[in-house]
Amino acid sequence: MGLTMELAESLAAIALPCYIANATPVLVAKLLGRTHPLDFGLKLPDGHRLLGDGKSVEGFVSGVLAGTLMGWLLSPLGLSDVSRAFTLSMGSMVGDALGSFLKRRLGLRRGDPAPLLDQLSFLVVALASYQLTYGDLSPLTVTLLLLLTPPIHLATNYLAFRLGLKDRPW
Repeated sequence: MGLTMELAESLAAIALPCYIANATPVLVAKLLGRTHPLDFGLKLPDGHRLLGDGKSVEGFVSGVLAGTLMGWLLSPLGLSDVSRAFTLSMGSMVGDALGSFLKRRLGLRRGDPAPLLDQLSFLVVALASYQLTYGDLSPLTVTLLLLLTPPIHLATNYLAFRLGLKDRPW
């Protein structure tokens, strides 16, 4: 029982700041209506935008803040702290932007599906950032997060679509 509870706490401490950071920009974009592109409209020599309109300054900043806030909320429970949550949230937002960068280089448009890249880019960079900074991620936690995140991501995106927060169910 103790190992199971310890594993659940480890998963929550890592996943929640990442998931909250990744989901927040969708809500912020819907609330604000107009946002400013993170790439400032920059096109690369391939003719495609660096990131595209789907990545905004407001989304990036709000994602980092919301994920960090989750760490602050988890800190009284001893599950996380602001510094760890900030690292995970920043990694999540950089990873999400990296996913968009790769999609643009592949010639995919905003909203085009890119299986696994869409679901895991934010998490992989967050986990790598966390491991490089703190070095205490267990292989089991990483494996479970990599396996659980794609179906969770798909389910929450479908829910956001049904709620009118997203234009596509993926």
